[in-house]
Amino acid sequence: MGGRKSPFHGWEERAAFLADASGSQLLEFAVALPLLVVFVVGIFDFGGAFNLKQMLNNIAREGARFASTLPTNDLDAIGTPVSVTAIRDLVVSHLQTARLNDCGLATQTAPPPAPPMTWTYTAAGGGCPAPLVLTIERGYSFPTVIGGNTFSVISTRVSLKYPYSWHFNKVITLLVPGATYQGVTQIDTDATVPNMD
Repeated sequence: MGGRKSPFHGWEERAAFLADASGSQLLEFAVALPLLVVFVVGIFDFGGAFNLKQMLNNIAREGARFASTLPTNDLDAIGTPVSVTAIRDLVVSHLQTARLNDCGLATQTAPPPAPPMTWTYTAAGGGCPAPLVLTIERGYSFPTVIGGNTFSVISTRVSLKYPYSWHFNKVITLLVPGATYQGVTQIDTDATVPNMD
């Protein structure tokens, strides 16, 4: 009888393997891993976008604050006024200090102004995935009520549209093979400060 095996001998080994929980845990991990990676990358991606939005808010605010102190007597000059170029240069400086790509904004010249006294720079160089747009409105006005009377406050508004490239598109194929995801968003911000002169 020593050489005969039970007819259920192979089945017993398979049943023991299936009863072992480590195989099912490995399978569960393999199924959950792509979801976990997408979730973690999504957290970092949205955190990066939020952080960038805060930095751009500060840059626009500093640009508008600086612009409000500049004289407006050069705004009717032919070409781009020196004060507008100074605002652009300050924005570029703050972008570089924040270690953000200026997309070639430092070398851009503004087209002729649009009414009322608005200059728009569009920079698409330097490896940016989409254009960076800086708009400087030196004649921006908003109404305010003082003592029951409504007045227009002449201000400067600095607006930024900055391209943000999402990393999420690199991991979405883990969940949906062959999926394409357009991963660039323009983050908008602006700041307005009344002109002092």
